[in-house]
Amino acid sequence: MLELIVVVTVLGVLAGISGLAIASLKAPRESETTRLLRTARMQAIRTGRPVSLGVPHSTRIILLLPDGRALGQGLDQLTGVLNDSTH
Repeated sequence: MLELIVVVTVLGVLAGISGLAIASLKAPRESETTRLLRTARMQAIRTGRPVSLGVPHSTRIILLLPDGRALGQGLDQLTGVLNDSTH
């Protein structure tokens, strides 16, 4: 019986520590450009109309289509993510 109490206590302590570690995890910060692209893409999908967006700190213009694709120089067409080689 004593062994069972010790095992349950150890498991409780491990669960508590694991719970605190998981609760302290945060999503990585999103850059301003990524946030703008995501918001414009959602707007294009929601309204059913293309949305054009100027990229901050750049002369590029991005066109986000209602089907979720992105058109523009240096973009992945399916995700709208800027390629690092074109910054």
